[in-house]
Amino acid sequence: MNRKQVLVYRALPDEQLERVRREHDVVVADPRIAGQEQAFLDALPNAQGLIGSSYPVDEALLARAPRLEVVSSISVGVDKYQLDALHRRGIVLCHTPGVLTETVADLLFAMMLATSRRILELGRYVQQGRWKRSIGQDMYGWDVHGKTLGILGYGRIGQALAQRAALGFNMPVLYHTRRPVASGLPEGKARSATLDEVLRQSDFIVVVLPLTAQTEGMIGEKEFASMKPGAILINGARGPIVQETALLDALDQGRLRAAGLDVFDIEPLPQDSPLRDHPKVLPLPHIGSATHETRQAMAVMAVDNLLLALRGEKPLAAYDTAGAA
Repeated sequence: MNRKQVLVYRALPDEQLERVRREHDVVVADPRIAGQEQAFLDALPNAQGLIGSSYPVDEALLARAPRLEVVSSISVGVDKYQLDALHRRGIVLCHTPGVLTETVADLLFAMMLATSRRILELGRYVQQGRWKRSIGQDMYGWDVHGKTLGILGYGRIGQALAQRAALGFNMPVLYHTRRPVASGLPEGKARSATLDEVLRQSDFIVVVLPLTAQTEGMIGEKEFASMKPGAILINGARGPIVQETALLDALDQGRLRAAGLDVFDIEPLPQDSPLRDHPKVLPLPHIGSATHETRQAMAVMAVDNLLLALRGEKPLAAYDTAGAA
């Protein structure tokens, strides 16, 4: 067997790391951990395979890795990768779509319920010892069932979310996507709509778009002004798609009822960010796929992709970088 050099730059479960070591020579070094950056840089010149996530793989990094053949990302999103540079070098980029679909859709729906029923706010009310009598109307939440759900992006996760909403909560679903996509639901349960229709008619707007040059900053002051008064925004995609300053203005002005955010412009969220303790914001630490079962499945798939590609075989999921060239 032709053993190659693999650089692991994000922790893998022990059994998955052992799978890689059985076939290849491995260096484990996470450049985000103090004391490991130099080991990461030292390993790049000989690396033929990279496996990890959430770290920029750009032109500068690729220039340090002249032997690189395969990058296996433990993620479905590929916004951390300079796709045109990978394409020019003929480097295979693998990712992990599918295995996290249901888990992320679960979280998005949980965020819809939590923001509408004010679960975080009222939970703190009890914890702080302020619950002395039955709550009044000023602390009531709002129903989710029967309300209109607007989904921006209608890939696997968007469709899984639509199923939960339409079939489980009798919610009419509107979805906006660049390419025509069948709803995947019984007739009358969901329909494609323009961005303006989604914004104006939806009680909940959930963002599940990939971060691209076209989607960066696409939800800003104009879009918030178009939203139905009292709408709730959920962002489970990438932080830069939503302009945070415009979001804060919409919340403070009462245009939006609440926002659930699993992603932010800067992560981890800075301590001085007004989103951290805003009374109308449910902030989460980017946990869309963070369950034991799903993270394990992602690691397995990422290792499968890496090993197959390094053998010259077709990986389970290779991202087409040609469109960025």
